[in-house]
Amino acid sequence: MFGLQIRYLSFFLGIVSVLSFFNIIYSYYLNLYLNLDTYFYTLIFSFILFIIFYIFGNNKIKPNIFDKILTIFLGYLLIPLILSIPFYFSIYNFTFLNSFFESISGFTSTGFTILENVKLIDQSLILWRSSTQWIGGLYFLFSIIYLIDIYDDSFKKTLTNFTSLNSSESLKQAIKIFLLYSSLTIIIFILLNIFSIRTFDSLNLALTIISSGGFLPSNDLSSIIKENSQIILFSLLILLSFFSLFFTYNLIFLKKKNINFFYEDLHLVVYLIIVTSIFFLFFSFNYDFSNNLLAITSSMSNIGFSLESDQQNLNFIYLILVIIGGSFFSTSSGLRFIKIYSLLKFSLNQILSFSRPKNVFMNKLIFTKINFNLDEINRYFLTVIVFILSLFILTSLLSLSGIDFIRSFKLSILTLMNTVNSSIYGLDNFDFNNLQSFTKYCLIFFMIIGRIELLTILLLIKKFLFKN
Repeated sequence: MFGLQIRYLSFFLGIVSVLSFFNIIYSYYLNLYLNLDTYFYTLIFSFILFIIFYIFGNNKIKPNIFDKILTIFLGYLLIPLILSIPFYFSIYNFTFLNSFFESISGFTSTGFTILENVKLIDQSLILWRSSTQWIGGLYFLFSIIYLIDIYDDSFKKTLTNFTSLNSSESLKQAIKIFLLYSSLTIIIFILLNIFSIRTFDSLNLALTIISSGGFLPSNDLSSIIKENSQIILFSLLILLSFFSLFFTYNLIFLKKKNINFFYEDLHLVVYLIIVTSIFFLFFSFNYDFSNNLLAITSSMSNIGFSLESDQQNLNFIYLILVIIGGSFFSTSSGLRFIKIYSLLKFSLNQILSFSRPKNVFMNKLIFTKINFNLDEINRYFLTVIVFILSLFILTSLLSLSGIDFIRSFKLSILTLMNTVNSSIYGLDNFDFNNLQSFTKYCLIFFMIIGRIELLTILLLIKKFLFKN
């Protein structure tokens, strides 16, 4: 019997209820009555489940890590199912599969859409669509804390100062993260408004930027941001989902500050400087500076926004940035930079040890005294292997469904890395609406797999295939 912690999910069901209520108020305010009933359905259904999950979810059995993973996985199925209600019952004749696909894409902060023309959708549903990404980003951050036992003790204490979500102190910290996440959303909204981006667009972009999502309130970004100052601001704000939210958290709330709490973000700063410098020195002669900056930051943070459509020779460079990703403890996806860096340094040290056997090479990260041990390295290697296997499987499935190999390969990377299919990856105007049902279900499954972190898949495989 699995010890599913459904009370954990009740918090997010409560947030869905609140978002539904806000959408009702917003619809009344703008006289948008076309889909008003759908938000009432969502409000009632989510609130009932919230009460049930809260009352009956008091499981006294202490969950193990596998129970926690299954709880998180259940949330990635149940919450998007509820979030799909406004799509399914709207006047736009969404099928159940398309409704679920859109909500899963939002909740996992992927950004794939079955909408062919966003301008034909009323504002309340567009706002709801962006809200699915906002709550999905929050769910991901809380999942990191909830699954903190996956990580090495020194690593998790160094980066988060958390050991468990069960204690009252951890709950207080989780509330602080919620407040910080909400506050940063408001700050982004205000800054976008200051730079003359219309209020409705600013609101939707704030919800998607903080969550590393890819939904837009329009068909393309160029219709929203046009001036260089807006593009540069947008590019910098995107970095909020590239760096760790816990960096800001530790900076504000931690009384005794230590460089160990910030070392990952110091690595990311160096990484960002190196990438941008190399790019502008060698690859950007024929492209606009601000557009290039946007393409780089959005790829590194796994959002995928872009304005350029003629960078075919740089497609795979941007895809590499997508795969590397950002911080461990951010809303971005990817394999994570610190993993890639640790693997490269460890591999280099191993090579050097063969040529210089008498020398001792320390597996120490710069900016800190922390050493990564062999167990961590093994987990990182396994994560990469699982990613490659997942990439192979999904690419094969997409190719068999009639999509050409190159597009299947690119789409598989973006699916596993939860990144929108923009023009800089050579996949603009991809038609998700007319895909085969089987293909959509495959994408849904692998979007979830990519979001819950490949390491959790390894743990489940260990649980069910190697029980002893």
